[in-house]
Amino acid sequence: MLPVVKASEMAEMDRKTIQELGIPGITLMENAGLGVVREIERISGCLRNKCILIFCGKGNNGGDGYVVARHLLNRGANVETYLIGEKAQLKGDALINCQILESMRHRIIEIATVEQLPDAKDADLLVDGLLGTGVIGPVKGLMADVIKFMNNCNAPVVAIDLPSGMEADTGAVKGECIRAVCTVTMALLKRGLLFSPGREFAGKVVPVDISMPLFVIKESKPGTFLIERRDVAQMLPDRAPNAYKNACGCALALAGSVGLSGAAALTSLAILRAGAGMAILGTPESLNPIYEQKLTEVMTKPLPETENHTLSLAAKTGIEELLDWADVLAVGPGLGSHEQTTRLVHWILKSVNKPIVLDADGLNACKGNMAVIREASGSVVLTPHPGELSRIIGLAIKDIITDPIEIARKYARELNAVLVIKGAPTVTASPDGEVIINSTGNAGMATAGSGDVLTGIIAGLLAQGMSTKSAAIAGVYLHGAAGDIAARKRTQAGMIAGDILDAIPRALKLFHS
Repeated sequence: MLPVVKASEMAEMDRKTIQELGIPGITLMENAGLGVVREIERISGCLRNKCILIFCGKGNNGGDGYVVARHLLNRGANVETYLIGEKAQLKGDALINCQILESMRHRIIEIATVEQLPDAKDADLLVDGLLGTGVIGPVKGLMADVIKFMNNCNAPVVAIDLPSGMEADTGAVKGECIRAVCTVTMALLKRGLLFSPGREFAGKVVPVDISMPLFVIKESKPGTFLIERRDVAQMLPDRAPNAYKNACGCALALAGSVGLSGAAALTSLAILRAGAGMAILGTPESLNPIYEQKLTEVMTKPLPETENHTLSLAAKTGIEELLDWADVLAVGPGLGSHEQTTRLVHWILKSVNKPIVLDADGLNACKGNMAVIREASGSVVLTPHPGELSRIIGLAIKDIITDPIEIARKYARELNAVLVIKGAPTVTASPDGEVIINSTGNAGMATAGSGDVLTGIIAGLLAQGMSTKSAAIAGVYLHGAAGDIAARKRTQAGMIAGDILDAIPRALKLFHS
């Protein structure tokens, strides 16, 4: 997994590397600039005679830009370097690299007004070395004008570390911001590069090694990571050659009500698609004939219902009969919100010592009642979107969306549950404080029923013996990967939840032959 850091965490690692280990900052800057140049070569091919304009600020981001300029010149590019400010304001490693560049008889042009900006119509590429990670709030004045100028040029922009104008920790863009085709970020991923709107401004994100010692990163104990395919490969269970259906896991889904029968079908089928050997759908008895026709591979269990055709409290007896059989429960998709149904959910959490995936109306049954989750008998995976989480914890949706990493971390601990906050990207937190950012998925997954499929995938993985933490992380990744496969086949606009369901086997094929 790739560590993901805040700007302050990165600064502390830089400080330790330079001051405590004695690795000169100018060495890190040299490696940073070389990393940018290598990526520019990948984008542009041969650099000889390419016209490249580099825009530098007064800090270390600009210092990286001077290193880039020097190596581009050595590769035969036609380089123009612009400093937004005065050379007299430079200091430290940035000043040294500016002086080295000038000693190569390369002119660095100071920009004090918009009128001094160049005619960039012949530029093949622009490099953003303006601001880096220090931005909080909107960029103003001349710097904002320069960013706007760069965005209006026809040439693509490569950003150094972060697109100038983006807040490093949140991805917030509150004014002008560079729109890059590629952002070459130093050493570790910054949070803002992975969340909207920042990630839309960043383009392709490429972390580069600047020779920061690995143990410095490990000793900083980053608590946030981006999941990769190889990580999921290590989590997923292998199926034994002599496997049989019961040994592959049995899952009980409690879902469905009038008008929401599709949610139950999607969840129970996703359980099987994720590899579980058997699934039973417990559903209001009046809906059972529908599922008997709709579902071929899923068994059904008609249960007592309320006058609104939702599961009633009397369904406890039928559920208890299945508990010895079931390895895991998936509770909530399309369940309805009747008072007896809510009480049934509370009883399940209090009484059933099995892993439980709680979603949709299962989550809504816990509105304003974190204790019923925190005190659950079994281990729990919660899969809310921000609105559902808001109802449980009493926090505004906008506050959840603004900082999903820290919200997930805090409330996974407080709820003593694995917490999956669905979004773009989805984040998964465990009670131990670790937060995992997902790296798969697309906007086409914003479609009714997509979350029901996710619930089934996680339950199916739990049924096969995975821990709640691993099942949630891997389930979110597989769900996104299936969505990516479906989008390539159907387009993002045209895909539906059933397409994601159908693509689960192809997503699993990424890991199994």
